[in-house]
Amino acid sequence: MADFDAASFHPAQIDILRSLPFFIGLRYTRAKRRSGFVSFISLASMLGIALGITALITVMSVMNGFQKEVRASMISVASHIQILNFEKGLADWPKLLAETQAQKDVIGVAPFVNGQGLLSIGQSVRGVGIRGIDPALEASVSDIGIKMRIGKTTDLRPGEYGIVLGSYLARALMVNVGDRIQLMTPQGSMTPVGMQPRLRSFTVVGVFSSGHHEYDLNLALIHLRDAQVLFRLGDNVTGLRVKVADVNEARSIARRLQDNLKFDGVVQDWTVENATYFRAVEIEKRMMFIILTLIIAVAAFNLVSTLVMVVRDKTSPSCARSVRPRE
Repeated sequence: MADFDAASFHPAQIDILRSLPFFIGLRYTRAKRRSGFVSFISLASMLGIALGITALITVMSVMNGFQKEVRASMISVASHIQILNFEKGLADWPKLLAETQAQKDVIGVAPFVNGQGLLSIGQSVRGVGIRGIDPALEASVSDIGIKMRIGKTTDLRPGEYGIVLGSYLARALMVNVGDRIQLMTPQGSMTPVGMQPRLRSFTVVGVFSSGHHEYDLNLALIHLRDAQVLFRLGDNVTGLRVKVADVNEARSIARRLQDNLKFDGVVQDWTVENATYFRAVEIEKRMMFIILTLIIAVAAFNLVSTLVMVVRDKTSPSCARSVRPRE
């Protein structure tokens, strides 16, 4: 083995250079009789393995980074877990909120009201999802406060009928902070001419940008109390939003909350609310397994071809005739 300058290597690198596997690998990288063909095969095998591993690491890093970013932008506005009652809402929700907050792995709980509405200004009309929030508690379950581009969530005050729009929704309606827009809800009022939808004027007090197109285009936020009045819920709320310490454990924590909390309703984790995304992630993982298997198979074939060529080179007739028995 060739000499090397020990001073230029780390002690761990010196141990590797002096090891028997490294010596054997270096010795058989090239053919003994400097056969150009065998040397080329060896070099091609090593390059193939190196390129395969590089491609695998690059693709996995990009896909994992994309998955992390999409999930982060999604959960920054959505919730890890939701406690819901679809029929009449949660009545005694302050007590349930306190019980939920006391559960293990729960770091934040906030009430919310969900509904559908039709926003209009001038000739622009857009169907949106309306979410009533408590600005004081919302920061404990979502990052909507730090996603605000204009205004603050605390600008939503009960009785003032302010509204916060997603960035793409504000652009589609061509509105700015301070503009007044009309919100129509399906919960109507009975009149002599029949059922009439409820119409309420709101003032735009802020614009948020979550980085997730679905929320930025189809979500509007109002104060919790205004939403209760608008959708005629009284003191009830649609449900509670829960933030947990580890989002990957949300499913098991949701099952535990369903068992521990005594209430009339259901507990859903973020994978149920975003089932399409969750299935896409599962398919992605299966495809990554197949790709990894193929890359390992290519690397194995390269190694086998190198070994076969080296063995054939050393057992060739010319090599055998060069060995003279002792007399």
